[in-house]
Amino acid sequence: MADLLIHSMSEFSEIILEALDLADAKAIVEIGAEYGGMSTMLADFAADRGGSLTSIDPSPKAEFREWVASNPHVTHIAKPSLAAFEEVSNVDAWLVDGDHNWFTVYHELLAIDAISRRDGKPLLAFLHDIGWPSGRRDRYYAPAQIPAEFLHPHDFTAGAFPGIQQLVPNRGFRGMGHFAWAKHEGGLRNGVLTAVEDFLETARAAGRKIAFAEIPAVFGLGVLFDTDAEWSEAVTGCVIPYHENRLLRTLEDNRLRNYLTVLEWQDRARAA
Repeated sequence: MADLLIHSMSEFSEIILEALDLADAKAIVEIGAEYGGMSTMLADFAADRGGSLTSIDPSPKAEFREWVASNPHVTHIAKPSLAAFEEVSNVDAWLVDGDHNWFTVYHELLAIDAISRRDGKPLLAFLHDIGWPSGRRDRYYAPAQIPAEFLHPHDFTAGAFPGIQQLVPNRGFRGMGHFAWAKHEGGLRNGVLTAVEDFLETARAAGRKIAFAEIPAVFGLGVLFDTDAEWSEAVTGCVIPYHENRLLRTLEDNRLRNYLTVLEWQDRARAA
């Protein structure tokens, strides 16, 4: 995918870092590092406050591993998230940008909430890719790791288009062999946003008071936090101007059309 196509969680860094500052977060855990674009900003933020960053990613890029080696306040756990949670505790804030499928995200959120409650920490979590295309469609980097009963029929070569439920062979937004999409969009237990909604339903049924803000830009950012945290009003003030913002949603729809157009140009160039 071309570098000119913005897609990183780091595009939300101004909002995220402000919210972290308002919550006085020092111990931060991120799930999913890849090249470490957001990691460097989180590490600097934590270091300035005498805190730490723990990054969970089973296979980040070589550049990230080299960077971790030179930053003693950063810990890298080279495991899938659901196997790594036993190694973390007393976390002030979480960033979730790993495997974008219902099974993984739903169980990540259950574990994150359980760890936060166990350690007496209010929940504060940021989740990327709650919008199109992963919001209502599972993405699988390692489908063999998903229990069969939660794994949708999937395809490594077909691509997604906004507004089209089925995948399109060899066109659109696709993984080019690096990841697979669920063949259909929507329905039960499918997609990141569905996982967030199902987690909220489970948590609220258990008496938890959790707020959720949805920022509809750059594939979507979700913010989950305890409403009874002493900083919740301040964090609400930080994120509420962006929550379900109609202008941002319109701009994102336009960005996606342009994004898909560039991918079409790239496909034509490869074919030529």
